[in-house]
Amino acid sequence: MEGILDLLNSPMGKTIINGVAGSTGNDSNKTSSVLTMALPVLMKAMQRNAATPQGAEGLMGALNKHDGGILDNLGDLFGGGVNSDVLTDGGKILGHVLGGKQQGVQQVIGQKAGMDASAVGDILKVAAPILMGVLGKQSRQSGVSSAGDLGGLLGGLLGGNSAQQDQSFLEKILDADGDGSVIDDVAGMVLNSGSKKGGLLGGLLGGIFGRK
Repeated sequence: MEGILDLLNSPMGKTIINGVAGSTGNDSNKTSSVLTMALPVLMKAMQRNAATPQGAEGLMGALNKHDGGILDNLGDLFGGGVNSDVLTDGGKILGHVLGGKQQGVQQVIGQKAGMDASAVGDILKVAAPILMGVLGKQSRQSGVSSAGDLGGLLGGLLGGNSAQQDQSFLEKILDADGDGSVIDDVAGMVLNSGSKKGGLLGGLLGGIFGRK
């Protein structure tokens, strides 16, 4: 199974990145950086939520409403400007998936990408319904019908391009207590230019962006 970051590197991914950048008025390269960091974080959060019966039921219900049709109409989605219904849907998805950790996650990603947290939030509001469309389409193709199937789907999409250290980074963001201290908890390891090659920066972020 292809990983979620493989999608971003595909022709469709480039269309998504450029479309999200254009619709939010942000630089394409920075938008790409945000999405490359944020989508695995969102999926890891979904995976954790789906570990409980209630969380799995909620996510299954959400995927049933996102059948992947949004991926077939990207030209319409971005061509006339992203409509308010999509943005409202995106906001609800982010609130449900990240809860009280949303602001902290946006701030950490924004610091690394060189954007403010509100701009990251704008990008994620557009991207979240697209991500749900990807997951909804994949769940239908894979015949997902149970919490176990759902966890396997998310793990497969994450595992397609995530090493163990990448998972550790995601966990550290999502394990923060949500009171804003997530910045103190992980910003040092994310932003520290002196991080070792084998460290967390050399894992998810350094590996993705080729920076030190």
